[in-house]
Amino acid sequence: MNHIVLFEPQIPANTGNIARTCAATNSPLHLIEPLGFSTDDKQLKRAGLDYWHDVNITYHKSLADFMASVEGQAVHLISKFANKVYSEETFDDGRDHYFLFGKETTGLPEEFMRENAEKCLRIPMNDEHVRSLNLSNTAALIVYEALRQQGFPNLELTHHYENDKID
Repeated sequence: MNHIVLFEPQIPANTGNIARTCAATNSPLHLIEPLGFSTDDKQLKRAGLDYWHDVNITYHKSLADFMASVEGQAVHLISKFANKVYSEETFDDGRDHYFLFGKETTGLPEEFMRENAEKCLRIPMNDEHVRSLNLSNTAALIVYEALRQQGFPNLELTHHYENDKID
């Protein structure tokens, strides 16, 4: 199983969009407090639409609490400061994978990243043009790479709709 973990998220629309991705991919969502918004926020609900009941959400009081809860698991820190590209990592190993994303403004704490440098993964980008990619886009990209490597378990590769536009 793939887990999306957000460290102190600040923008409700990003978290809502990520929750929708979690619902679409059967990925649990972990939120590390403090959050920069209320989970009752209208923007949060709007971005996640009506999928909130399909998302398995776990709240963690701190980064240390989260790390203690997943000790021994495969934790990947997604950061522009990483030296290893995400597509070089193997996610099809039968283990649960936890993809940890930093807050929108400052990312993950520097000391924590230095202590866990071997767990850091980067998405290639042109750093001269942008500071970072959007958090919700990054989460979707990473979880779908893991799912691709795993053969898209428990996901419909095709679906027929009553008013299908292709059939």
